[in-house]
Amino acid sequence: MGETTGFLKWGRSGPTRRPVELRLKDWKEVYEPFDGEILKSQAGRCMDCGIPFCNNGCPLGNLIPDWNDLVYREHWQDAIERLHATNNFPEFTGRLCPAPCESACVLGINQDPVNIKQIEVSIIDRAWEEGWVTPQIPSLQTGKRIAVIGSGPAGLATAQQLTRAGHSVVVLERADRIGGLLRYGIPEFKMEKSHLDRRLEQMREEGTEFRTNADVGGSVDMEILRASHDAIVLACGATSWRDLPIPGRELHGVHQAMEYLPIANKVQEGDTTTYDIDAKGKNVVIIGGGDTGADCLGTALRQGAKQVIQLEIMPRPPETRSAGNPWPQYNMIYRTSSAHEEGGERIFSVNTERFVDDGNGNVRALLIHEVEMVEGRFVKKEGTDSEIPADLVFLAMGFVGPDKGSWLDQLGVNLDERGNIARDNEYQTNVPGIFVAGDMGRGQSLIVWAIAEGRACAAGVDSYLMGETSLPSPILPSARPLV
Repeated sequence: MGETTGFLKWGRSGPTRRPVELRLKDWKEVYEPFDGEILKSQAGRCMDCGIPFCNNGCPLGNLIPDWNDLVYREHWQDAIERLHATNNFPEFTGRLCPAPCESACVLGINQDPVNIKQIEVSIIDRAWEEGWVTPQIPSLQTGKRIAVIGSGPAGLATAQQLTRAGHSVVVLERADRIGGLLRYGIPEFKMEKSHLDRRLEQMREEGTEFRTNADVGGSVDMEILRASHDAIVLACGATSWRDLPIPGRELHGVHQAMEYLPIANKVQEGDTTTYDIDAKGKNVVIIGGGDTGADCLGTALRQGAKQVIQLEIMPRPPETRSAGNPWPQYNMIYRTSSAHEEGGERIFSVNTERFVDDGNGNVRALLIHEVEMVEGRFVKKEGTDSEIPADLVFLAMGFVGPDKGSWLDQLGVNLDERGNIARDNEYQTNVPGIFVAGDMGRGQSLIVWAIAEGRACAAGVDSYLMGETSLPSPILPSARPLV
């Protein structure tokens, strides 16, 4: 325990965000550098609890009190070794994870929890700056060949673990760049892609092979892929988006969020100079109150939108934990992201009834009404109809599972009752040698779960190929019936 009375001496503190008027002029990450001495005191707030619920709150099982203590004592190199022991990519989770570990922090029962997420990202950023993050090249090669389909966090974690176990691993990505949603779903202002690129370079030096524009079922034949590899890991994510089939859905200007967000990232990559969908000077409405909706909000504001309104069918969350949401559950409270701080308006407890045509096939407005929950169902509140202007509408209502396609049918993998790919305790499908990791088997979830599942799936693949494994499996079996 770094400082016995640290939680009494110091309050919670975190980095400040750059001024809104400045950050809306660029796409750089929104936070200012964080003072090292303040960070040390933040690590000193950790109580090193007898039962560290933060460890259990983290799907990766991160050894949080250990590296908090090491940061407080300024043993930074030991801290990154302890952090990397459970997490392949802390620079991703430290920026993007909603930190369920902090909701489970014992200090959070009656005080502000330890700023675990900021300590985590500070450790890995310091490690990169000092040159402590180096390739871990395996000393032996097994001769086994594995194909990982999908290069999001689950696929990358699986690939890195299996490469380090001595297997020959190739990652296939249908897009033109590696990274999945890390590349084209997460805006640059939340995570600059230089963090992704330098991690990919480490993986290449370790021996992982990457192939882009590799469309399995199209340019890549599944039968040839199976015949030439000892195992295949499916890690394509939950990419089938939830739609809103109401009158006017076909109007021009109504788009899915994932039709919009990748374009801005391509501009920042330098692959194009124009936005195919541009919010500049327009009235924008976002349907969906989650992280993807906030990403659309921040993107539209940077493009110069005239007005942005974000709609959510659920009621506004409470400011503090409700009685039905006790510690150490993830606290479902009202949060303000950096994008919400930058502008726009949020409206809760509303439903969109239809999109209004301008007479030329373009969306002009949305007809909405208020709703209330009655016996578990949303019911319209009569007399609350209203119309809000909209030149662009983005649907950010989440994802319902993996894309169903001919190559999945060709594989013959079973689906579970939710439409995800079924797997056993070792993450293997009903087809021998075919494994699944991340959202493709779990359903839409968090980046920290994707990395955890990738690590666990890698252990399952290694055990299948070699009869045993020394790779760590960070989470309890997440089996699905093979129906």
